[in-house]
Amino acid sequence: MIILASTSQTRQSMLRNAGLAFTSVAPGVDEAHLVASNPSWSPREVALQLADAKAADVSRRHPDALVIGADQVLALGSRVYAKPTTMQQCRQHLLELKGQTHLLISSVVCARSGATQWFHTAEASLEMRQFSDEFLEQYLNMVGMDCTSSVGGYKIEGLGLQLFENVEGDHFTILGMPLLPLLSFLRSTGEINS
Repeated sequence: MIILASTSQTRQSMLRNAGLAFTSVAPGVDEAHLVASNPSWSPREVALQLADAKAADVSRRHPDALVIGADQVLALGSRVYAKPTTMQQCRQHLLELKGQTHLLISSVVCARSGATQWFHTAEASLEMRQFSDEFLEQYLNMVGMDCTSSVGGYKIEGLGLQLFENVEGDHFTILGMPLLPLLSFLRSTGEINS
């Protein structure tokens, strides 16, 4: 049995589209507290440690299942951005990212009986264009509060794509889970057919 330690619709869709049979369980991890308690973590460590904490938490509650935990952070230099919580915060994040190149760092961890069995972290580089103030307001009006559902205030699989000048990296990493390495691991362990 495979469990995704996430209620993310995007991650669930990725696994479903890849043909995986799984259930989804929300992890009981206080992400903000964990990050605040470890201020020396690099953005890459934040993504990996949060993915690991989610997988371990759900795995302890479902010891016979293979549990997949995933997390993504947006980093501009050494600053890590959390999901915006308000429309004003979305606007502020997009203005700070405008004309800059930022990283999306996605980690995936597999655990069983509370112990990590495998992990992988990948990065994608995204260059946001110099959009106009008018475009920003139009964008925010069109997406509404949906801008609070992902880091950076955008979903690149939708209208958020228009915010970008250049994107380098794996599509699944950008969506929040390095799917191809995960599938390879699942095949190597016999969880899915090879």
